[in-house]
Amino acid sequence: MNLFRMLAARAEAGRPVRVGLIGAGKFGSMFLAQVPTTPGLIVTGIADLSPERARAACRAVGWTEERLAATLFVEDGAALARRDDVEVVVEATGSPAAGIAHARAAIAAGKHVVMVNVEADVLAGPLLAEQARQAGVVYSLAYGDQPALTAEMVDWARACGFSVVAAGKGTKYLPLYHRVTPDDVWTHYGLTPEQARAAGMNPQMFNSFLDGTKSAIEMAAIANACDLDVPSDGLSFPACGVDDLPYLLRPRAAGGVLERAGIVEVVSSLERDGRPVFRDLRWGVYVVFEAPGDYAAQCFRQYGLRTDPSGRYAAMYKPYHLIGLELNISVLSAALRGEPTGQPHAWRGDVVAVAKRALRAGETLDGEGGYTVWGKLLPAKASLARRALPIGLAHGVRLVRDVADGAIVGWDDVVAAHGAAAQARREMEERFG
Repeated sequence: MNLFRMLAARAEAGRPVRVGLIGAGKFGSMFLAQVPTTPGLIVTGIADLSPERARAACRAVGWTEERLAATLFVEDGAALARRDDVEVVVEATGSPAAGIAHARAAIAAGKHVVMVNVEADVLAGPLLAEQARQAGVVYSLAYGDQPALTAEMVDWARACGFSVVAAGKGTKYLPLYHRVTPDDVWTHYGLTPEQARAAGMNPQMFNSFLDGTKSAIEMAAIANACDLDVPSDGLSFPACGVDDLPYLLRPRAAGGVLERAGIVEVVSSLERDGRPVFRDLRWGVYVVFEAPGDYAAQCFRQYGLRTDPSGRYAAMYKPYHLIGLELNISVLSAALRGEPTGQPHAWRGDVVAVAKRALRAGETLDGEGGYTVWGKLLPAKASLARRALPIGLAHGVRLVRDVADGAIVGWDDVVAAHGAAAQARREMEERFG
């Protein structure tokens, strides 16, 4: 609780925390908006495939021309990560392959890494985090995004002496969303394609939020960072408001919907018939925990916690997350404390590609949020045993045989994926599988 004082001391000493940002999209822009009002924090360089677009993003969030002139704009993220005037690298591209390459370049150069790119983290995060620890630098999930916020709540519960029963987030979900494509995504957001285009919204990215892929990726990140289990057949997305968290999200043996305690799950803000859930958690995160004994359970009641009927299960939640507006917490924690705001330590959860329709040999997969596949959360051991294709490698690869509608796509169904990202994934499987 003293990050700001520590930052002020760095500023007074003339040693600001120096950041290199890779990717000036929405998340990166939200982070850039906070930089001018955070004394002691500077962005020395920004890497983006379009430096001019990055400059435009800086102007859009209120940067002065003086600040722009003092900032380096480049295309090469790995080169930015190696610069002497960069202390913390923020990877916010959204590309798994780019994220892995940039993280490895930063780690090799002795720089801390804040991995906004959850897609890269789920594909090879445990391996990257281990390499960072061996190099004496921090590899961290991004505060403001839901995995890091959930990891913080899990850590709070355990540090207080509670056992964690369930943890996760809320989202808007109906079973039919798994089949949605970029062509019809905007109807589910209440927008026209023209309105979305005018706002600069990417249909494939927003479709990944809707079709369940992003939820699966974020839950895998939480499981890997918090040593939590993954549902054996994927997320069930129970409709649940904040008042019912401790009632529904407890083990089936205790009257809830979970197959066991210590698991990740996403709650839906919609009932299965489409009606809104009362006091939903669409934008937030939660942890359900259990009292270790009768005395703690009595305290739950005395201090007004909403519990299940037994009084032993309770929940804490955060109703909103502010994305890049909160990213400073990760940057400063890494630079000033040498601590991550969530970091994978094991490979517990994986996200595999599932056919959205009957796919034919010769077709090319288009990855997260596209027309061909969606991402399903599975236990890492089950993914490995089934030789399932990770969603992070299901882009631009050609099928060599038919895949049935709703079936998991396997490594044997596609032309072998090559490149640094595929190699990193295989290294992680060998090391953690």
